[in-house]
Amino acid sequence: MFIDYNKCYDSVRGEVLYDILTEFGIPTKLVRLIKICLTEVYSRVRVGKNLSDMLPIGNGLKQGDALSPLLFNFALEYVIRRVQVIQDGLKLNGTHQPLVYADDFNILGGSVYTIKENAETLVVSSKETGLGVNAEKLSTWSCLEIRMQDEIAV
Repeated sequence: MFIDYNKCYDSVRGEVLYDILTEFGIPTKLVRLIKICLTEVYSRVRVGKNLSDMLPIGNGLKQGDALSPLLFNFALEYVIRRVQVIQDGLKLNGTHQPLVYADDFNILGGSVYTIKENAETLVVSSKETGLGVNAEKLSTWSCLEIRMQDEIAV
């Protein structure tokens, strides 16, 4: 099953991300510094020679920020670890694992049941972190031509 996330940087929930960083052993002082970088962000709009007042930017990770890809990877790793609980089917390097690149997620499994269970786990843990699954780009491939998107609630 091939899964794509909607606006992945914009949707990561800050408070959940800070808990994830702590869970992965990132020192509290560093988590506090990251929180400052993400919460105390402002922008201004220039129209001609006029400059607006400062506007607070409060949701998600910032596009173009050098820290954002790393923080997104922590959120995605949290989701990956939840999906790996149900293991069946193809092994890569001796372990069962999904294939993930950037914001694309591929779930492999030895049965339709396993793929469905892992996809449901992925949707639940993704929503927990704020990541939304893009239902329009959800697709499957199997030797039996089974359409999983009819069976999974996104």
